[in-house]
Amino acid sequence: MPLTASVAVGLGFALDVALAELPTAVHPVAWFGRLVGPLDREWRRPDLVGVLAALCLPVLAAVVTGGVVWTATQVGPWAGAVAAGLVLYVTTSLRMLVSEALGVVGRSERDVEAARESLPALAGRDASALSPGELRSAAVESAAENLADGLVAPLLAFAVLAPVSLSLAAAGATWVKAVNTLDSMLGYRSKPVGRASARLDDLVMWIPARLSAALLAQTARRPAAVLRARYWLDEVPSPNSGWPMGTVAAALDVRLEKPGVYVLNAGAPFPDVRTARRGVQYVAAAGVVAVVLAGVVAWF
Repeated sequence: MPLTASVAVGLGFALDVALAELPTAVHPVAWFGRLVGPLDREWRRPDLVGVLAALCLPVLAAVVTGGVVWTATQVGPWAGAVAAGLVLYVTTSLRMLVSEALGVVGRSERDVEAARESLPALAGRDASALSPGELRSAAVESAAENLADGLVAPLLAFAVLAPVSLSLAAAGATWVKAVNTLDSMLGYRSKPVGRASARLDDLVMWIPARLSAALLAQTARRPAAVLRARYWLDEVPSPNSGWPMGTVAAALDVRLEKPGVYVLNAGAPFPDVRTARRGVQYVAAAGVVAVVLAGVVAWF
Protein backbone atom coordinates (compact mmCIF):
# COMPACT_ATOMS: atom_id res chain seq x y z
CA MET A 1 0.00 0.00 0.00
CA PRO A 2 1.90 3.13 -1.24
CA LEU A 3 0.31 5.44 1.31
CA THR A 4 1.73 3.47 4.24
CA ALA A 5 5.26 3.80 2.84
CA SER A 6 4.91 7.57 2.53
CA VAL A 7 3.47 7.74 6.04
CA ALA A 8 6.49 5.79 7.28
CA VAL A 9 8.84 8.32 5.69
CA GLY A 10 6.94 11.19 7.29
CA LEU A 11 6.81 9.48 10.67
CA GLY A 12 10.53 8.76 10.67
CA PHE A 13 11.33 12.39 9.88
CA ALA A 14 8.84 13.72 12.42
CA LEU A 15 10.39 11.59 15.16
CA ASP A 16 13.86 12.81 14.21
CA VAL A 17 12.75 16.45 14.40
CA ALA A 18 10.88 15.95 17.66
CA LEU A 19 13.25 13.65 19.54
CA ALA A 20 16.64 13.78 17.77
CA GLU A 21 18.70 10.67 18.62
CA LEU A 22 17.77 7.89 20.99
CA PRO A 23 20.09 7.37 23.98
CA THR A 24 23.03 5.15 23.08
CA ALA A 25 21.96 2.43 25.52
CA VAL A 26 18.74 1.79 23.58
CA HIS A 27 19.80 2.76 20.05
CA PRO A 28 19.77 -0.18 17.60
CA VAL A 29 22.68 1.30 15.64
CA ALA A 30 24.71 1.32 18.87
CA TRP A 31 23.72 -2.31 19.42
CA PHE A 32 25.01 -3.10 15.94
CA GLY A 33 28.21 -1.24 16.77
CA ARG A 34 28.72 -3.44 19.80
CA LEU A 35 28.37 -6.45 17.52
CA VAL A 36 31.05 -5.03 15.22
CA GLY A 37 33.40 -3.96 18.02
CA PRO A 38 35.04 -7.36 18.67
CA LEU A 39 36.18 -7.47 15.03
CA ASP A 40 38.45 -4.47 15.60
CA ARG A 41 41.64 -6.39 16.44
CA GLU A 42 44.47 -8.26 14.79
CA TRP A 43 43.48 -11.35 12.78
CA ARG A 44 45.57 -14.07 11.16
CA ARG A 45 43.48 -13.66 7.97
CA PRO A 46 42.01 -10.15 8.22
CA ASP A 47 40.79 -9.98 4.63
CA LEU A 48 38.70 -13.15 5.02
CA VAL A 49 37.25 -11.95 8.32
CA GLY A 50 36.54 -8.56 6.77
CA VAL A 51 34.74 -10.04 3.75
CA LEU A 52 32.61 -12.28 5.96
CA ALA A 53 31.74 -9.34 8.21
CA ALA A 54 30.85 -7.08 5.27
CA LEU A 55 28.66 -9.75 3.70
CA CYS A 56 26.98 -11.20 6.79
CA LEU A 57 26.51 -8.51 9.43
CA PRO A 58 24.50 -6.01 7.34
CA VAL A 59 22.34 -8.86 6.03
CA LEU A 60 21.73 -10.04 9.59
CA ALA A 61 20.61 -6.55 10.64
CA ALA A 62 18.40 -6.24 7.56
CA VAL A 63 16.75 -9.63 8.12
CA VAL A 64 15.96 -8.81 11.75
CA THR A 65 14.50 -5.41 10.85
CA GLY A 66 12.59 -6.70 7.86
CA GLY A 67 11.16 -9.48 9.98
CA VAL A 68 9.94 -7.06 12.63
CA VAL A 69 8.23 -4.85 10.04
CA TRP A 70 6.72 -7.86 8.24
CA THR A 71 5.29 -9.09 11.54
CA ALA A 72 3.78 -5.65 12.14
CA THR A 73 2.17 -5.66 8.70
CA GLN A 74 0.40 -8.87 9.61
CA VAL A 75 -1.35 -6.96 12.37
CA GLY A 76 -2.43 -4.30 9.91
CA PRO A 77 -1.04 -1.91 7.25
CA TRP A 78 -0.85 1.01 9.67
CA ALA A 79 1.01 -1.06 12.24
CA GLY A 80 3.47 -1.83 9.46
CA ALA A 81 3.76 1.86 8.63
CA VAL A 82 4.54 2.70 12.25
CA ALA A 83 7.17 -0.06 12.46
CA ALA A 84 8.78 1.10 9.20
CA GLY A 85 8.70 4.70 10.42
CA LEU A 86 10.56 3.65 13.56
CA VAL A 87 13.14 1.92 11.40
CA LEU A 88 13.69 5.11 9.40
CA TYR A 89 13.91 7.08 12.62
CA VAL A 90 16.83 4.99 13.87
CA THR A 91 18.58 4.63 10.50
CA THR A 92 18.45 8.29 9.43
CA SER A 93 19.51 11.50 11.11
CA LEU A 94 19.24 15.17 10.23
CA ARG A 95 18.38 17.17 13.34
CA MET A 96 21.38 15.93 15.34
CA LEU A 97 23.71 16.49 12.39
CA VAL A 98 22.56 20.07 11.88
CA SER A 99 22.59 20.80 15.62
CA GLU A 100 26.12 19.49 16.13
CA ALA A 101 27.45 21.36 13.11
CA LEU A 102 25.85 24.66 14.14
CA GLY A 103 27.17 24.12 17.66
CA VAL A 104 30.76 23.81 16.45
CA VAL A 105 30.34 26.87 14.22
CA GLY A 106 28.96 28.97 17.07
CA ARG A 107 31.64 27.87 19.55
CA SER A 108 34.40 28.62 17.02
CA GLU A 109 33.56 32.29 17.49
CA ARG A 110 33.01 32.31 21.26
CA ASP A 111 35.18 29.53 22.68
CA VAL A 112 37.70 27.84 20.39
CA GLU A 113 38.64 25.19 22.96
CA ALA A 114 35.00 24.23 23.41
CA ALA A 115 34.63 23.98 19.63
CA ARG A 116 37.68 21.70 19.48
CA GLU A 117 36.27 19.49 22.22
CA SER A 118 32.89 19.15 20.50
CA LEU A 119 34.18 18.52 16.97
CA PRO A 120 35.02 14.79 17.41
CA ALA A 121 31.30 14.07 17.84
CA LEU A 122 30.86 15.37 14.31
CA ALA A 123 34.13 14.76 12.44
CA GLY A 124 36.77 12.11 12.86
CA ARG A 125 39.94 14.20 13.06
CA ASP A 126 42.35 15.61 15.62
CA ALA A 127 40.96 19.02 16.53
CA SER A 128 43.59 20.04 19.07
CA ALA A 129 45.46 22.43 16.76
CA LEU A 130 42.69 23.54 14.40
CA SER A 131 42.10 27.25 13.92
CA PRO A 132 38.59 28.75 14.12
CA GLY A 133 38.39 28.73 10.32
CA GLU A 134 39.49 25.10 10.15
CA LEU A 135 36.91 24.17 12.79
CA ARG A 136 34.15 25.83 10.77
CA SER A 137 35.45 24.09 7.67
CA ALA A 138 35.29 20.72 9.44
CA ALA A 139 31.72 21.38 10.56
CA VAL A 140 30.53 22.28 7.06
CA GLU A 141 32.41 19.37 5.44
CA SER A 142 31.04 16.85 7.90
CA ALA A 143 27.49 18.15 7.59
CA ALA A 144 27.64 17.81 3.81
CA GLU A 145 29.25 14.37 3.84
CA ASN A 146 26.90 13.01 6.51
CA LEU A 147 23.88 14.27 4.61
CA ALA A 148 24.67 11.53 2.10
CA ASP A 149 25.70 8.86 4.62
CA GLY A 150 23.17 9.49 7.34
CA LEU A 151 20.05 10.52 5.47
CA VAL A 152 20.00 10.28 1.68
CA ALA A 153 21.44 6.76 1.38
CA PRO A 154 19.00 4.94 3.70
CA LEU A 155 16.07 7.04 2.43
CA LEU A 156 16.95 6.16 -1.15
CA ALA A 157 17.07 2.45 -0.38
CA PHE A 158 13.72 2.66 1.41
CA ALA A 159 12.01 4.65 -1.35
CA VAL A 160 13.26 2.39 -4.16
CA LEU A 161 12.18 -0.82 -2.40
CA ALA A 162 8.90 0.45 -0.93
CA PRO A 163 6.86 -0.40 -4.06
CA VAL A 164 7.91 -4.03 -3.59
CA SER A 165 7.07 -4.30 0.11
CA LEU A 166 7.28 -2.25 3.27
CA SER A 167 9.34 -4.88 5.08
CA LEU A 168 11.85 -5.06 2.21
CA ALA A 169 12.13 -1.27 2.18
CA ALA A 170 12.87 -1.21 5.92
CA ALA A 171 15.40 -4.00 5.46
CA GLY A 172 17.07 -2.04 2.65
CA ALA A 173 17.42 1.09 4.77
CA THR A 174 18.85 -0.99 7.60
CA TRP A 175 21.31 -2.76 5.31
CA VAL A 176 22.64 0.57 4.01
CA LYS A 177 22.98 1.95 7.54
CA ALA A 178 24.79 -1.20 8.67
CA VAL A 179 27.22 -0.99 5.75
CA ASN A 180 27.96 2.63 6.59
CA THR A 181 28.43 1.81 10.29
CA LEU A 182 30.86 -0.99 9.44
CA ASP A 183 32.86 1.40 7.30
CA SER A 184 32.88 4.13 9.96
CA MET A 185 34.20 1.66 12.55
CA LEU A 186 36.59 -0.48 10.50
CA GLY A 187 37.19 1.23 7.16
CA TYR A 188 40.60 2.78 7.87
CA ARG A 189 43.91 2.16 6.08
CA SER A 190 45.40 1.02 9.38
CA LYS A 191 42.77 -1.74 9.76
CA PRO A 192 43.10 -4.54 7.17
CA VAL A 193 39.94 -6.16 8.51
CA GLY A 194 37.99 -3.12 7.28
CA ARG A 195 39.08 -3.18 3.63
CA ALA A 196 36.03 -5.08 2.42
CA SER A 197 33.68 -2.85 4.42
CA ALA A 198 35.29 0.27 2.96
CA ARG A 199 35.00 -1.00 -0.62
CA LEU A 200 31.38 -2.03 -0.11
CA ASP A 201 30.55 1.37 1.37
CA ASP A 202 32.21 3.07 -1.63
CA LEU A 203 29.92 1.09 -3.93
CA VAL A 204 26.76 1.68 -1.88
CA MET A 205 27.40 5.43 -1.55
CA TRP A 206 28.13 6.10 -5.22
CA ILE A 207 24.62 7.27 -6.11
CA PRO A 208 23.65 8.86 -2.74
CA ALA A 209 26.77 11.05 -2.70
CA ARG A 210 26.07 12.44 -6.15
CA LEU A 211 22.37 12.83 -5.43
CA SER A 212 23.25 14.73 -2.24
CA ALA A 213 25.52 17.02 -4.25
CA ALA A 214 22.67 17.76 -6.65
CA LEU A 215 20.28 18.48 -3.77
CA LEU A 216 22.80 20.82 -2.14
CA ALA A 217 23.39 22.69 -5.39
CA GLN A 218 19.67 23.19 -5.89
CA THR A 219 18.89 24.29 -2.33
CA ALA A 220 21.80 26.73 -2.51
CA ARG A 221 20.48 27.96 -5.88
CA ARG A 222 23.90 27.32 -7.36
CA PRO A 223 23.29 24.53 -9.91
CA ALA A 224 26.77 25.01 -11.39
CA ALA A 225 28.35 24.19 -8.01
CA VAL A 226 28.31 20.47 -8.86
CA LEU A 227 30.33 21.16 -12.00
CA ARG A 228 32.89 23.21 -10.07
CA ALA A 229 33.17 20.46 -7.45
CA ARG A 230 34.40 18.04 -10.14
CA TYR A 231 37.68 19.95 -10.40
CA TRP A 232 38.59 19.11 -6.79
CA LEU A 233 37.52 15.47 -6.59
CA ASP A 234 41.06 14.15 -7.04
CA GLU A 235 42.01 15.89 -3.80
CA VAL A 236 39.71 13.65 -1.71
CA PRO A 237 40.71 10.03 -1.01
CA SER A 238 37.09 8.88 -0.97
CA PRO A 239 35.44 8.40 -4.40
CA ASN A 240 32.19 9.78 -3.00
CA SER A 241 32.51 12.30 -0.18
CA GLY A 242 34.17 14.91 -2.41
CA TRP A 243 30.91 15.43 -4.27
CA PRO A 244 28.74 16.91 -1.50
CA MET A 245 31.68 18.62 0.22
CA GLY A 246 32.96 20.13 -3.02
CA THR A 247 29.49 21.29 -3.98
CA VAL A 248 29.12 23.18 -0.69
CA ALA A 249 32.60 24.68 -1.10
CA ALA A 250 31.63 25.92 -4.56
CA ALA A 251 28.19 27.16 -3.51
CA LEU A 252 29.65 29.17 -0.62
CA ASP A 253 32.91 29.99 -2.47
CA VAL A 254 34.97 29.00 0.56
CA ARG A 255 37.98 26.84 1.28
CA LEU A 256 37.22 23.51 2.96
CA GLU A 257 40.23 21.59 4.23
CA LYS A 258 41.16 18.53 6.21
CA PRO A 259 44.78 19.28 7.10
CA GLY A 260 47.20 16.84 5.50
CA VAL A 261 44.44 15.10 3.54
CA TYR A 262 42.67 17.43 1.09
CA VAL A 263 41.90 21.03 0.19
CA LEU A 264 38.77 22.03 -1.70
CA ASN A 265 38.64 25.42 -3.44
CA ALA A 266 42.15 26.30 -2.28
CA GLY A 267 42.11 29.87 -3.57
CA ALA A 268 39.17 30.90 -1.37
CA PRO A 269 39.17 31.84 2.36
CA PHE A 270 37.92 29.61 5.15
CA PRO A 271 34.23 30.22 5.95
CA ASP A 272 33.43 32.87 8.50
CA VAL A 273 30.69 32.18 11.06
CA ARG A 274 27.87 33.58 8.95
CA THR A 275 28.93 31.69 5.82
CA ALA A 276 29.44 28.44 7.71
CA ARG A 277 25.96 28.71 9.19
CA ARG A 278 24.58 29.24 5.71
CA GLY A 279 26.36 26.08 4.55
CA VAL A 280 24.81 24.05 7.35
CA GLN A 281 21.42 25.56 6.49
CA TYR A 282 21.88 24.32 2.92
CA VAL A 283 22.42 20.84 4.33
CA ALA A 284 19.26 21.10 6.43
CA ALA A 285 17.22 22.30 3.45
CA ALA A 286 18.61 19.57 1.21
CA GLY A 287 17.71 17.02 3.87
CA VAL A 288 14.10 18.21 3.98
CA VAL A 289 13.90 18.01 0.18
CA ALA A 290 15.34 14.48 0.32
CA VAL A 291 12.61 13.43 2.76
CA VAL A 292 9.87 14.90 0.59
CA LEU A 293 11.25 13.22 -2.53
CA ALA A 294 11.52 9.90 -0.70
CA GLY A 295 7.90 10.18 0.36
CA VAL A 296 6.82 10.91 -3.21
CA VAL A 297 8.87 8.05 -4.68
CA ALA A 298 7.58 5.65 -2.02
CA TRP A 299 4.02 6.71 -2.86
CA PHE A 300 4.44 5.73 -6.50
